[in-house]
Amino acid sequence: MGAASSDTKGRSSLTNILVPPWKGQLAGDHLVVSGLSRLWDTGRTLREKFRTPQPSNPQGEKSKEWPSPHYISLFLPEFPLWPVAEQQELKILGCVAKGSLGPVLKVLDRTQQKVFALKVLPKVEVLRRNTLKQCKEEVSIQRLVKHPFIQCLGESWQGQQHLFIMCSYCSFGDLYSLWTSSKRIDEDTVRIFAAELVTVLAYLHDLGIVHRDVKMENVLLDERGHLKLSDFGLARHLPYGERAHTICGTLQYMAPEVLSGGPYSHSADWWSLGVLLFALSTGEFPAAPEKDHMSMLESVNQATFEVPQCLSQALSHLLKELLCRIPRQRLRYLHQFKSHRFFRGISFDPALLQKFPVDLVLTIRKTGSTDSSTIDMFEDFDCNLTENLPFPCPA
Repeated sequence: MGAASSDTKGRSSLTNILVPPWKGQLAGDHLVVSGLSRLWDTGRTLREKFRTPQPSNPQGEKSKEWPSPHYISLFLPEFPLWPVAEQQELKILGCVAKGSLGPVLKVLDRTQQKVFALKVLPKVEVLRRNTLKQCKEEVSIQRLVKHPFIQCLGESWQGQQHLFIMCSYCSFGDLYSLWTSSKRIDEDTVRIFAAELVTVLAYLHDLGIVHRDVKMENVLLDERGHLKLSDFGLARHLPYGERAHTICGTLQYMAPEVLSGGPYSHSADWWSLGVLLFALSTGEFPAAPEKDHMSMLESVNQATFEVPQCLSQALSHLLKELLCRIPRQRLRYLHQFKSHRFFRGISFDPALLQKFPVDLVLTIRKTGSTDSSTIDMFEDFDCNLTENLPFPCPA
């Protein structure tokens, strides 16, 4: 969820606080950061966009806080009720992505003077698609994880009709946008990206979490060009030894064992990483896209995964070891990557990986049409969430 395409993109630390900490009155507050005050004058507040009818209290009776109505208690405790008055503190600046259930908005938190990405999920759609458990697990997982290469969860809450998940906002878009701008990424940059994704996947797997939707659109870029894995909407707790059977994810990135209906485990994420790195390195996906999972499975089984000779032998071996159809033979442990020839001379310490900016990303963003200096301009934005939103909006 974030600055472009699916699914962040101000940084907020992880918290278990159930009531968001935004306090204060609008009157008398001033934004000291240049440009943010101008942003506040454009767009609409969250309260204006998501009007929540308040129950009448004709005789001034003290409202009862317990028990909560079913349409509220159903989503607790992951989505606490947020006082409507505090919604004035968030202003909608734009729409940066179209999720499967609802939009991802770019919002300005006036109190913190930061920009965040806000995923909006209509309750009726969550219930209609029977994804309540998955939505709650998404929040519980993101509250649990804390890693330099994972998009930070800010807060989550609910209104009468919507669920809200707010995360840090990454202003440089996603890896897919970078890839479409350059089509092929040089091996030195691929090595950095691969090392960062390896560290974060190993971290998640050690916690017994499988992401299940590793793809370029879910990998965001921060202002120094480093990666942030985002969108935990399909992630789930999967302790080692257990297996999953749900066919989910993005077809072109799905491992053969996922496409066939399982059982599968954490190894499926490493296949997805192999597809991602193959596309970054060669400019094309290893298997042609198909319209359904059975056709995609056939395409994967028939694909030869031939690596172009222009790639180094070390990178070719890495891709073949990730795109191994037998899960238990697939490259999947951190120590295997640390000793791999392709990563010779590179550290898997996140602090060291982040020490220097990624030159390719900064160069493309500087020369591209979506220069970061224009990223905060939303003067004519108008968003009616009861109708179809135009995508993509400025981001």
